[in-house]
Amino acid sequence: MSDASTVATIEDADTFDDYAESHDDPRFTDWLRERSEPAWSDAVDHRFTRELGAGTLDEAVMAAYLTQDYAFVDTLVGVFGYAVGQATTMAAKRRFVEFLDVVTDDEDAYFERSFDALAVPPENWQTPERTATTEGFIDLLLAAKEQGGYAETLAVLVPAEWIYRSWATREAEDRPEQFYLAEWIDLHANDDFVAFVTWLREQLDTVGPTLSPRRQQRVARLFQRTVVQEVAFFDAAYDAVSSTRQSRSRRLQDACPALLRQQCRRSSPAGCRLRPAGSPRV
Repeated sequence: MSDASTVATIEDADTFDDYAESHDDPRFTDWLRERSEPAWSDAVDHRFTRELGAGTLDEAVMAAYLTQDYAFVDTLVGVFGYAVGQATTMAAKRRFVEFLDVVTDDEDAYFERSFDALAVPPENWQTPERTATTEGFIDLLLAAKEQGGYAETLAVLVPAEWIYRSWATREAEDRPEQFYLAEWIDLHANDDFVAFVTWLREQLDTVGPTLSPRRQQRVARLFQRTVVQEVAFFDAAYDAVSSTRQSRSRRLQDACPALLRQQCRRSSPAGCRLRPAGSPRV
């Protein structure tokens, strides 16, 4: 099938039933992922993930990213905890609990060591100021948890974890030297995490086709919004650093004339007159 035919098929598959008719072994999560393009590819292939894997990511960008991710993780843990109650079997509840144990133990320890290595002051990550992007992502997770059922909860959890598995497994073959980059990859590319995301997809693959067409569309919108938020979350780390550096540069520019005047007064008791920028020498 040509690329143009593939795109047409995806666009025509407005419902999962339409999609299933034109695909062999159709999966509900594949339908959701394809509907989320191009945002899905933008997230997985984002500059952030490529630079992280290459070990060239600016330390300030990683620090800004981790600070916001740590602010976000409390809500994510809460949504996973909610999924424990929604899961229909004890085996499913156990899988969620096991994952939460990793997030609240191994991953939490990683954050603290990374903040120390990146010289992030404790007050910056213990009580962080959330960006508008982080707040928007949190609002999306809470809305899915509070206004829907198990399918809606899975609709935000699956893409959030699947995107990370996708780029991390790609970058795992040649890990960077910095531990805070290498271990972030490891946390999302190890066998247990890969298996958990596979299982998480299977949960949504099972429940998705049983939903009404209207609810399937609702799940699809939540899935796509989560993917878009992931792209924005990566972008925001760069934006935060750029904004901080521009602000610092402006402060330095504002301070320079005053510093020059002080130097002039010290060197010439009679004072001096600063020549406006661009004026000719006389």
